[in-house]
Amino acid sequence: MRVFMTGATGFAGSYLVNDLVAAGHQVVALVHPATSHQQLPKHALITEVKGDLLDAASLQTAVAQAKPDVIYHLAGQAYPARSWQNPALTFAVNTGGTANLLQAAVAYGRPRVVVVTSAEIYGRIQETDLPVTEATPPRPRHPYGVSKWAASQLIPIYWERYQLPVVEARPFNHIGPHQALGFVVPDFASQLAAIQLGQKPPTMKVGNLEAQRDFTDVRDVARAYQSLAEKGKNGEAYLICSGQPVTVHYLLNTLIEAAGVNVNVEYDPARMRPSDVPCLYGSAAKIKEHTGWQPRIHLQQSLADALADWVEKLRDEE
Repeated sequence: MRVFMTGATGFAGSYLVNDLVAAGHQVVALVHPATSHQQLPKHALITEVKGDLLDAASLQTAVAQAKPDVIYHLAGQAYPARSWQNPALTFAVNTGGTANLLQAAVAYGRPRVVVVTSAEIYGRIQETDLPVTEATPPRPRHPYGVSKWAASQLIPIYWERYQLPVVEARPFNHIGPHQALGFVVPDFASQLAAIQLGQKPPTMKVGNLEAQRDFTDVRDVARAYQSLAEKGKNGEAYLICSGQPVTVHYLLNTLIEAAGVNVNVEYDPARMRPSDVPCLYGSAAKIKEHTGWQPRIHLQQSLADALADWVEKLRDEE
């Protein structure tokens, strides 16, 4: 099978690439050099094509040359906080870029498409409305959430108008090794790894520890995307989540225990986000029913692997 993929050098994208190559699929990855987190692995089944989601003409050319059976669209501006700094660019990349990709898919011949948006579209949810389902009304609270919500609205209309076989994945928080700083687990794990290695004093800066979120291992998320490509229903959206809310405080305590160090925890006002939603978790019932997917990797294993990854990274930098 031939696959065209955006976001292949990102967090979930890198795991998806590895899975696809391990299964013997040919992957053509659209790479935007200015924003790529890491290099693509060198492999005979991986081809890198430099490009930009905002350049519609070159994107159509890239898709046509790749001749994909499946397109996975993971690329985008992925940071809610950063979306406040440049809302217009966030909309251009996340919404406009998705529109350009869907147009390219239609122009090529309508291959299977999986578009990744985000559970951040839901925003502040009342406790009585939990768990979130695909039918829960979105109330995004930042430009990032609005941009992903707008992108999600393209999926059913491209199926209706063009019969483009496209499905939407709405992942909740995903964690694991190789996640970039700027998210709660790598921020905690990197500090603890530095403390464990004696590279910094045993003091951690933290933000809101009472927020409750739904975390899934990134390796399970990559499997979910593949399940949707195989069995997801055209024009529909699917939540990808564990269905179990946990506090950020639990994440911190579990990581501290795994690190085996004593630390002083200090609250940092700069890390307190004013738009934090107290509790957000979802139901994976629909994706389980339609594809059979469900998480396999336990939260504690995900956290232990993330910590070990940071210990290795910081040790190599010594």
